[in-house]
Amino acid sequence: MKKFFYTLIIAAFVYGVPADAQTRGRAGSTTAKPAPSRTGAATPAAKPSPTPVQTPASGSQAATPASNVAAGKNEDCGCEDKPLPDVLAVVNGVKITKQDISAETQQRITQLKQQVVDARKHELDLQINSILLEAEAKKRGVSTSKLLEAEVIAKTKEPTEAEAQAFYDQNKTRIQGEFKDVRERIVAYLRDQQQAAQAKSLADRLRAAAQVKILTQSVTPPANDSERARVFAVVNGRNITSGDIEDSLRPLVFSVQEQIYALRSRDVQLKINDILLESEAQKRSVTTRAILDAEITAKVPAVTEAEAQTFYNQNKERVNGDFAQVKEQIMQYLKDQAGQKTESEFAARLRQGAAIQTFIVAPESPVFNIATDDQPAKGNPGATVTVVEFTDFQCPSCAQEHPILERLMNEYGDRVRFVVRDFPLNQHANAPKAAEAAEAAREQGKYWEYVSLLFRNQSALDVSNLKQYASTLGLDRAKFDAALDSGKFADKVQRDMLDGQKLGVNGTPTLYINGKRVSDRSYEGLKTALDAALKAPPRAKASAKN
Repeated sequence: MKKFFYTLIIAAFVYGVPADAQTRGRAGSTTAKPAPSRTGAATPAAKPSPTPVQTPASGSQAATPASNVAAGKNEDCGCEDKPLPDVLAVVNGVKITKQDISAETQQRITQLKQQVVDARKHELDLQINSILLEAEAKKRGVSTSKLLEAEVIAKTKEPTEAEAQAFYDQNKTRIQGEFKDVRERIVAYLRDQQQAAQAKSLADRLRAAAQVKILTQSVTPPANDSERARVFAVVNGRNITSGDIEDSLRPLVFSVQEQIYALRSRDVQLKINDILLESEAQKRSVTTRAILDAEITAKVPAVTEAEAQTFYNQNKERVNGDFAQVKEQIMQYLKDQAGQKTESEFAARLRQGAAIQTFIVAPESPVFNIATDDQPAKGNPGATVTVVEFTDFQCPSCAQEHPILERLMNEYGDRVRFVVRDFPLNQHANAPKAAEAAEAAREQGKYWEYVSLLFRNQSALDVSNLKQYASTLGLDRAKFDAALDSGKFADKVQRDMLDGQKLGVNGTPTLYINGKRVSDRSYEGLKTALDAALKAPPRAKASAKN
């Protein structure tokens, strides 16, 4: 496990990633639960698909300083990829304009934009630290990993039982579960905090001994391509430019664009529902409340204890507490789910026959340069289209995605190349070793067969089971066991994690097609994206290495 922590410390020092999270590359990892309409009608459900929900990395939401929002700071974030039209939608001749976006949504958009402003300022410091870390490692004739091992890991004291208990007692109201259930997570958190403090101390010492000139206090986005050459800082004679900052922030900026689009779209869809609901109420000569009571409240089925028990049994590994403790929560959750389904079906009926036009456009993913050298791959290495998946073998969403990708691999054959990279999430204790085991199986030519076994047995991924799966496939156990026990492939897994962090990966599965991140991971969505990529003119091939 020690090598696993090196990865996080390197990320914390260089990229500003707190050690309790797999990434901070994107501002927020989960799509917010759709809010109910202001009159109660729900946003219609999207077209049903087998797309699994992406499992977010723990701690992946970056906070926005409250003082910045309260002060109403309006700095240019450089994260609006296109102007917002005045008219966002038209419903049966009724216009929905920018002014119809709720104050709550506007505030959240302001917070998201402020994250980019703050991140741009922070990135300059991070790049300075990165240069100094590399220079110091070179001077000592060691790798950056070894330098951090000596200056951070070795100087971090293991938290004591008493310290963990004291933390639990001080934060009991905000922690779910008994001390014995959360002890390991608390110890890991306290250890991470100490490591972060040691990393900062190292950065301060390196800066004190270096020639660092910061040439601007305002790290703003470039207005045009020529401004990308602006020099923001000089570190021992090496320039850090505006372009360097922007290139590093591309994943964050794109994520913020996506979230802003989702927030605005949600408000527009809610407003559409409101207009249609009011129109329906006028037709029936009743109140909107009466319609909602008749069409939604009265039609939501009751949840039985047996249904709650079934849900608990199917999700036991992800639920804290026994059934008696969580029964009421589960029943309320299932009732809410049924209510949302009923609302969505009613909203869809209201939309049938309505004339609806929307004019806000989803942002397009930039093309990221993703290394594919020495990675598990299927298909023609010379194919014009490459799919890259960042995966976690303990992640339920990845297991659901796996048969979709296998189906596409079989259908597209040599026209598409499929590449897998590892991104074990912090909340999945067995995932890092499972990723190493998959590499050990690849060494013996059985990667894909081994991966299928991992996804079919996600509740049994401890080391002894990982070795047993090697026997099931007829692998050379002595060779496999030696590779797993020695951590032979740990560095490869770490490299994937660091590359994922640079790309803004903060949940699994995350998919890219020719460097563009794909949001619709259903079979239909991926097939559409693959067909479009195959028809697109070939682009210049980027280097296989980051």
